[in-house]
Amino acid sequence: MTATEPRSTTAHHDMVIVGAGLSGVGAAYRLQQQHPERSYTILEARDAIGGTWDLFRYPGVRSDSDMYTLGYPFKPWTSAQMIGSGAEIREYIEQTARENGIDRHIQFGTKVERAEWSSDDQRWTLTVTHQGQQHHVTTSFLYLCSGYYSYDQPYDAQLPGIDAFRGTVVHPQFWPEDLDYRGKKVVVVGSGATAVTVVPAMADGGAAHVTMLQRTPTYLTVLPSEDPIARIVGKRLPPKVADKINRAKSIAGNSLLYQMSRRRPQKVRQLLRGILEKSGVDAKTLDEHFTPSYEPWDQRLCLVPDGDFFRGMKEGKVDVVTDLIDTFVPEGIRLRSGKTLQADIVVTATGLALEIAGGIELSVDGERVDPATRWLYRGLMLSGVPNAAICFGYINASWTLRADLSSKYVCRLLQHMDQHGYGVAMPVAQPDIEQRPMIDLSSGYVSRSAHLLPRAGATGPWRVRNNYALDRATMSVADLTRQMQFTARRHAKAPTPA
Repeated sequence: MTATEPRSTTAHHDMVIVGAGLSGVGAAYRLQQQHPERSYTILEARDAIGGTWDLFRYPGVRSDSDMYTLGYPFKPWTSAQMIGSGAEIREYIEQTARENGIDRHIQFGTKVERAEWSSDDQRWTLTVTHQGQQHHVTTSFLYLCSGYYSYDQPYDAQLPGIDAFRGTVVHPQFWPEDLDYRGKKVVVVGSGATAVTVVPAMADGGAAHVTMLQRTPTYLTVLPSEDPIARIVGKRLPPKVADKINRAKSIAGNSLLYQMSRRRPQKVRQLLRGILEKSGVDAKTLDEHFTPSYEPWDQRLCLVPDGDFFRGMKEGKVDVVTDLIDTFVPEGIRLRSGKTLQADIVVTATGLALEIAGGIELSVDGERVDPATRWLYRGLMLSGVPNAAICFGYINASWTLRADLSSKYVCRLLQHMDQHGYGVAMPVAQPDIEQRPMIDLSSGYVSRSAHLLPRAGATGPWRVRNNYALDRATMSVADLTRQMQFTARRHAKAPTPA
């Protein structure tokens, strides 16, 4: 799909969804199903559907969680391959949009710069840019589904002396289509999901040798890319039934591992070590590179499908170095240990730059809104900000699980407002909320950006739980009026019957 001219940019929409990735398309589906009478548009800054899966094009790009839970509950992922490639996920999102007519509501190449709420008008006015021209869009409800990181500016790790390197430096977020790494020595700086993906992909793609350079050891685990149980149930049961079984199995397994990591971390340490030993990793390598000082799930656990990373190590095409960078030199990277890593290409997989609300400048009645000073209500609304929601996914499970719960909650809220003739719904924080971290991880991209995140509480609707089973059980029946301030609709629209 390619860019289209913005349609009805001066018209009013009942809802504006920002972002046409997994979250935005899923939100549009829920709105169409539960509120078919409502008008909406999706404003997408890029020229295609897909969000993250359209942006990232580095070698081997894939999901870092299973597709039975990363996919939509209303559209079964029918492949036995539970790890989806970037292209497969992109096609899956596009197909969902086409099949449900959602694609006709998307305005591509349309970036939202500002969103200004007027209590007098009970609506948002959005300033958007398309092809260098500014326009305005108004809406009664704003739903921000643009993810949690900057698409335009990755994290700059300030690697010392990098300008002295005479080779090629690449960031995975902006991978050059014409980069030829065949026969080249590559160093990948970083050890997160991107690094663990790109290292074996480049080794298999013809690189002479690929080194993953990490500052400290990292937990990795291995899963088969194809689920044998999913293959069996897929052959014997209808797609929707098979999908429910696959989803339930994945949710239960992921939740069990996370809860065990929190309650019995030593057992999980032993489990992860055993998995890597079965993949052929020797004790010395395990101790040096894959036995961190932190506990499992203090940072996100990286997945190695079919053990491809370790297969590359066995074949001598991949190695891991745990050391600190002293400085870049013309021929590569000199380490604190004194060793120099020779490189033709350096990939800086050093992480994302967190960005809340898509970097949109928010204001309410002329007062600038800083999300970091607001409390997060039920994981999706900001205190003191009317008729707006921000879609946040899970950090310990598939993003889409919470995203879909959030979209269904928004639809419930809209129905409640219609039934009672309300035009405005705004969370109101009490003065005695006990604060907790919004994201309970020590990962670098979280710790260095914690000051940008909204505040989360310890109890009640301000608590952010990373527990899908509990959220699923409570979000559908949660009290919509608790610490929520409603205002009657000022424009003519009769309340709908309950």
